[in-house]
Amino acid sequence: MPHKLVLLGSYVQLHLVYRYIQGRYTYFPVLTKGLLNTMDKEGDNNSDQRYTNRTIWWEEDAHQATVCMLDQSLLPQKIVILHLTHEQQVADAITTLKVRGAPAIGVTAALGMLLALHRFLHEEPATTGAEPSPLVLRAHLTSVGQLLRRTRPTAVNLSWAVERMLHCVDRALAESPDPQNLLHSLRQEALAIAAEDAAASLKMGIYGAEFIADGMSLLTHCNAGMLAVSSGPGTALAPIYTAHQAGKRIHVFVDETRPILQGMRLTAWELQQAGIPLTLITDSMAGHFMRQGKIAAVFVGADRIAANGDVANKIGTYSLAVLAQAHTLPFYVVAPCSTIDLALPSGNFIPIEQRDPGEVTALRGMQLAPHDIQVANPAFDVTPASLITAIITEQGSARSPYDVSLRQLGRQ
Repeated sequence: MPHKLVLLGSYVQLHLVYRYIQGRYTYFPVLTKGLLNTMDKEGDNNSDQRYTNRTIWWEEDAHQATVCMLDQSLLPQKIVILHLTHEQQVADAITTLKVRGAPAIGVTAALGMLLALHRFLHEEPATTGAEPSPLVLRAHLTSVGQLLRRTRPTAVNLSWAVERMLHCVDRALAESPDPQNLLHSLRQEALAIAAEDAAASLKMGIYGAEFIADGMSLLTHCNAGMLAVSSGPGTALAPIYTAHQAGKRIHVFVDETRPILQGMRLTAWELQQAGIPLTLITDSMAGHFMRQGKIAAVFVGADRIAANGDVANKIGTYSLAVLAQAHTLPFYVVAPCSTIDLALPSGNFIPIEQRDPGEVTALRGMQLAPHDIQVANPAFDVTPASLITAIITEQGSARSPYDVSLRQLGRQ
């Protein structure tokens, strides 16, 4: 049965549906009165293609289940859909940034757990001749959860989703030892996480658009748009899409975002597809344009927010926050509540992922730096709460003191 979730009156409707396509049941959210007119297309590069409003989705038939995703590592040159049938493939896709963005990898982890159970239930009886016991199922899913957690340690949405799925496992097994009941429960939980992600994206857009005035020029870093969530307008870009849809005239400066160039490859492409005026700049140009008065505010996403309001986000975010303060510009962080980690008292305790030095020394496989050179490649930095004007979530916005306001949002 299709599930229909109506958000914010008549403004937008999000349908969460199973659709029978070419012999398979496919799950995905559909924006029926949404922020962008998009088309579902896949294949090689084509100037007429527009990005589908699906980034990650689930397909299942009687024989096989698949986690499907847009391969973001190939954008914008190629639009390729991956069909993953094993949890190790899901883990590899997260590690290699085929899927990225904190909310998106949270949903991916949830679907990866579901995929692992579906595969195990189909393969284990053929191997042992018997259905696996509850203890075996719990041990298998615990192992898969550990596999997925190791992929990217900074983004708390990933571990949050894994933990939520494991809690669902415990509840389902306490109710019944039937493996099919467990599969049904995990399917519902994973799809609920995806649905909540899409709904949060829309709400963040509406709350965040209140901070954008007609005629503003904004700066954003990395990619926190449609590609960073499973479906919907994103996190930091959601207010921009919403403001644009409402008729506000805006211009967006897009940092290229070294070393993976998510701003250049992904954000610039997204905004261009949406018809939003933009200017692509190198990371080192931001201060220049701030000093010239060409930037009115900064909007960024987040991978983890500590209880005191310190924010871990893509490397370079802290520098932008310092520049924004020096030029008395508002600095907004947009992220769902699942990104808030109240267990960590400050950003000093946030684990920072260290990535392959080759991402710095080479570009698309071409070595640019001298060989055998020492390289540092932290994927994230931490912006102190004192530099942040407001943190915008699907529950509303929080302001200093964040140790109070973030907990209030959590209670909502």
